[in-house]
Amino acid sequence: MLREIRPAIVFIIALTVITGLIYPLAITGIAGVIFPDQAKGSFIERDGKVVGSALIGQNFVSDKYFHGRPSAISGPDPNDPSKTVATPYDATNSSASNLGPTSKALSDRVAGDIAKLKAENQNAPVPADLVTTSASGLDPDISPDAAFFQVPRVAKARNLPEDKVRELVNGQIAGRLLGIIGEPHVNVLALNLALDAAQK
Repeated sequence: MLREIRPAIVFIIALTVITGLIYPLAITGIAGVIFPDQAKGSFIERDGKVVGSALIGQNFVSDKYFHGRPSAISGPDPNDPSKTVATPYDATNSSASNLGPTSKALSDRVAGDIAKLKAENQNAPVPADLVTTSASGLDPDISPDAAFFQVPRVAKARNLPEDKVRELVNGQIAGRLLGIIGEPHVNVLALNLALDAAQK
């Protein structure tokens, strides 16, 4: 019987070593050589200090900055573990709200966000990505429409001409990958860094 089981055990151990150790290490090594920045996390630096990643959104709340998509991530309340509190863009707890289209909580939140954004810019329709969360809650990008929608608020808060802020947005628009994959988008962190640099 041992003679019949031994090949199965050897096969399992060999596959475990190949697929669980050798393959991941080889792919990580190749990625580190071909795509070094992406393999290290696509970090963005300012003045030699890491300020974030191009892959994970941040919770900008000041009127002086462009805001990303809402994040539905929540975590335990430090004061009362039986309750949860919002922890936007927490990469250790990526999740969506799981609220469906008939959810009153979702409907009320979206309506409140639309009203707040309309007060901010009454001359333009509110882009959908400024009131809807992504599946991960970590989306670092917004649509060009969402960025342009925020230009009046940011320009006013920074005492800059709207045309200058609009020009910064135009400079940060990334097109479709290979011209066909995905949609044009703006990385919020990169745009806010460009905005800070323009005021130095």
